[in-house]
Amino acid sequence: MPADLAVIGLGPLGLPLARAATAAGVPTLGYDPDPGRVDGLRAGRPPEDGSLTAAALRRMLSAGFHATTEPDGLGRARTVVICAPTPLGEDAALDLTAVGEAARTLAARLRPRTTVLLESAAYPGTTEEFLRPLLEEGSGLRAGRDFHLAYAPNRLDPGNRVHGCATTPKVVGGLTPACAEAAAAFYGRVTDRVVRARSTREAETVKLLETNYRHVNIALANEMAVLCHDLGVDLWDVLRCAETKPFGFQPFRPGPGVGGHAVPLDPNHLPGRGRRGLGHPLRLVELAKEVNDRMPRYVVQRCAVLLNEHGKSARGAQVLLLGVTYKPDVGDRTGSPAPEIATRLLELGARVSFHDPFVPRWSVLGRPVPRADLLHEAVAEADLTVLLQHHRGYDLHGLTAKARLLLDTRGAGPAGTAHRL
Repeated sequence: MPADLAVIGLGPLGLPLARAATAAGVPTLGYDPDPGRVDGLRAGRPPEDGSLTAAALRRMLSAGFHATTEPDGLGRARTVVICAPTPLGEDAALDLTAVGEAARTLAARLRPRTTVLLESAAYPGTTEEFLRPLLEEGSGLRAGRDFHLAYAPNRLDPGNRVHGCATTPKVVGGLTPACAEAAAAFYGRVTDRVVRARSTREAETVKLLETNYRHVNIALANEMAVLCHDLGVDLWDVLRCAETKPFGFQPFRPGPGVGGHAVPLDPNHLPGRGRRGLGHPLRLVELAKEVNDRMPRYVVQRCAVLLNEHGKSARGAQVLLLGVTYKPDVGDRTGSPAPEIATRLLELGARVSFHDPFVPRWSVLGRPVPRADLLHEAVAEADLTVLLQHHRGYDLHGLTAKARLLLDTRGAGPAGTAHRL
């Protein structure tokens, strides 16, 4: 019995889609080349990144969801969605390797009248200039004539309890109007609203704008945090007052870094045809990345100064890091600033430990970091406790009372009870 949907890539992008489709009654196949990931899902073990709970996975499996490392089933699906990761490479360009591998795997099995969708973060032109040739050359079919091809940016917010797949409008842009309609017909089964972009390029640029908007505004908040600390101004009180403005202002919070799968993008960094010499770099995005990339160093500087002000050197100090994920209440550590902060503290000679209810094990520089199992006791013993991520389970009133010294990088605790970023 052919699946209506095949999802390629069962990571933080693909699993939520597979879950939503299964819940909507869409027969769904999940393909991933990683045997460990697939075996874990089949055995009912949810991924450590928090993209799926054990209960949700059980419901998916009982509803017929099937995960596999065998790609043959891709050719029997009516709709195939590529959710491969596209991290930033060393050259600051998106690494499309996994998308290319997914395309080649699918192309060898692609059948006419299939709808192929790309959800991975991509530059404007990726679907048409990178994905389309791979699919056509490997299958002998022509996109827009023999099969439908479209781009639909992934817009999910991991851990968000209000806005999920069904309630987040889905943007789709097709290679042709018929491709867009085929994409909209599929997404109409799993989400409440589908928004049609003019083409794949417009849909890809939606992702570009949304991602860069987040990074630029967080960078502004981070710069204001440093400025306000130098001026002796309470930034968090400034934010509390500013966010009462009913127009023209949206509050963003500073923090020790940004993290996440949505990395800042500059089309000038994409190698290949049509991307060299555009001459219009996204300067604000470049500056935002510089600002945000400085934050882990700034946090470590604040740690050293706080310890020194309280008669303690960073060398030999016991520093406890609370929350090492990139978002609250999820286990995903993608892009988290915690590893760099821990590394810099270790280089200063500090003794670093961590606590995170969503992370059972954590390593830095190839060495395991000691995990504090008894949270309140560990906080009381540490020379400095640093809140990097505010998980709901953290009682900041109680932790502040126990801590010798606490740096709150999220402004989550009561005003005046801890040092804030």
